[in-house]
Amino acid sequence: MGADKEANRRNPDGRRDIQERTFSFALGIIRLCQQLDGKPSIGKTLALQLLRSGTSVGANVEEAQAGQSRADFISKYSIALKEIRETRYWLRLIKEAKLIDPTAMSPLIQEATELCNILGAIVSRTKQNT
Repeated sequence: MGADKEANRRNPDGRRDIQERTFSFALGIIRLCQQLDGKPSIGKTLALQLLRSGTSVGANVEEAQAGQSRADFISKYSIALKEIRETRYWLRLIKEAKLIDPTAMSPLIQEATELCNILGAIVSRTKQNT
């Protein structure tokens, strides 16, 4: 699948699928970390924390797609949920510390909040259906 088609993957109801959203989110995190890497030591330290948690979300969502069992699926999505919550924390901290222009942070924080809600719902519904 080409990059343009990949970026436009949608569910039947028109929403982007979770795999694509978490991938796009990780790209945004990478770009932000590149900006932070040019800052003094605090920025670099926070960039490493943010990079680990922010890119882990999509990796766990991808792994869940190949889960060997429902329990494995729930476990991977639960880890993704923990990681997105941690990522949202680091984003808020960076914004409040004004290490990056706070207005530039808002879209990533908003997406992190939405992904947190979506991942939480997936975990909750999957557990209910077990």
